[in-house]
Amino acid sequence: MTQEKTVAGCTPSTRPAPVGNTFSTAALTGGLLEEEHSAMSILVTGCAGFIGSNVSNLLVESGHSVKGLDNLEPFASALARWRLGPVLRSDQFAYLQIDITDKERLLSVFSRTPATDPVDAVIHLAARAGVRASVEDPRSCYETNVLGTLNLLELCREFGVSRFILASTSSVYGDHEDGPVSEDALSNRPLSPYAASKSAAETLLHSYHHLHGMDAVVLRYFTVYGPAGRPDMSVFRFVRAIAEVEPVTVYGDGTQRRDFTYVDDVARGTVAALGLTGYQTINLGNDRPISVNSLIGIIEHTIGRSALIQHQDRHEADPSLTWADIGRALGLLGWSPAVPIKEGIRRTVSWYLENREWAKDLV
Repeated sequence: MTQEKTVAGCTPSTRPAPVGNTFSTAALTGGLLEEEHSAMSILVTGCAGFIGSNVSNLLVESGHSVKGLDNLEPFASALARWRLGPVLRSDQFAYLQIDITDKERLLSVFSRTPATDPVDAVIHLAARAGVRASVEDPRSCYETNVLGTLNLLELCREFGVSRFILASTSSVYGDHEDGPVSEDALSNRPLSPYAASKSAAETLLHSYHHLHGMDAVVLRYFTVYGPAGRPDMSVFRFVRAIAEVEPVTVYGDGTQRRDFTYVDDVARGTVAALGLTGYQTINLGNDRPISVNSLIGIIEHTIGRSALIQHQDRHEADPSLTWADIGRALGLLGWSPAVPIKEGIRRTVSWYLENREWAKDLV
């Protein structure tokens, strides 16, 4: 596997160094990560994904060694190639093409780890994501998000890996008319199979903490966006449609509000969580929700073109509001979001226009 491999029909631009990602481990954790853990061997699942690739890059930049696990061939798409380009050049990163539902192959990852290079922690970001997709195919969602998580927890138990970070979602809170929502709010009334699967994964992690003394952190992400984001998410869809003078599909009247959170901020918070012990559940959000209509207005202003909006009925699985109470993240991690929405959209639009030749075909 080399960086020189190409993808037929596309030439992604060189990926710039992430803005704001040159932090030391101590700075990332607010001093909570003990000195003896300043360099760790970390298994990152879903490393070719949007958040996973950013977390992997940040870990390597911070001096950790990373075993990156994903079920994608890393050069199978232009998007995966762009995301993984920098980290694949690092000697501190090893790519493992494995699906987390395949326990036998997962076993080989843990059992073949040399005694001199054990896995110190798992950051579990692999998931079958998407609220609407989970309604259409709930079985695949459950198998990946619940059984895949169980596979990892069982192997961590068997091989003595005692630190586990689980990526969860604001969707576990269901629909709240008021906010911000704290981690203590009800999370047992999900609106979609995706949210239900993440809630189930959270409860599994708690049981392994309780039974086996595993240090466990659940991170509930709120509407993550940024360069090379998921093509099915609203920010990517809106940027692409407005730039290409295509209709922008808005579900409902656009007054629903989302706590859009920039991916670099989420990556920082995720790495910082390595310094925690015990069992913790933490929101990572922007704490500044805006309406979908306002988001479109920011993108229109940034691109310099009006949107061609077409409305469809709001999906029953979509909440009217996501809004994170981030007091716990500030208290435990010294973390708060650094990238405001207008700046985040500016960076996202710039990325899209620079990579437009191939990014326009991502749907």
